[in-house]
Amino acid sequence: MASLAPPLPRTTADSLYARACGLVARVLAPSLLLLVQRLGIAAIFFYSARTKVEGWFTISDGTYELFRTEYAGVPLPPEIAAIAATVSEHVFSILLVVGLITRFSALALLGMTLTIQVFVYPDAWPTHLSWAGLLLPLIALGGGGLSLDRLFGVR
Repeated sequence: MASLAPPLPRTTADSLYARACGLVARVLAPSLLLLVQRLGIAAIFFYSARTKVEGWFTISDGTYELFRTEYAGVPLPPEIAAIAATVSEHVFSILLVVGLITRFSALALLGMTLTIQVFVYPDAWPTHLSWAGLLLPLIALGGGGLSLDRLFGVR
């Protein structure tokens, strides 16, 4: 229910705060925010992917062992899971950086996040929730104005 009281007069502090908020809103445009989200989550998954390979792109023996032991709860054969995770982390991270098929790439990484949460590290929900917080807006909004999606007209 709306108040019947007249609005309070604006103080100098209110006015300064309103102007500062307006400036921040212009500087931190949605396209910039989506770019930062894309880069931030892509870095997490790309650096994880790079720990799974040797050289340019040879999946290490340690990666296969990791999926046989620590990641054994994933409902895929370890050899398939190791390859799928390594390729996915590389490909979808790169796609997010350039903003190409952003929604699908973010959805794929959210699926990986949920898999890790459920089958590998169920106590790591605060970390996974922060990843989801970066991925969900990308799924909902796409890559933004600073993306190849926008350049190519991908919706």
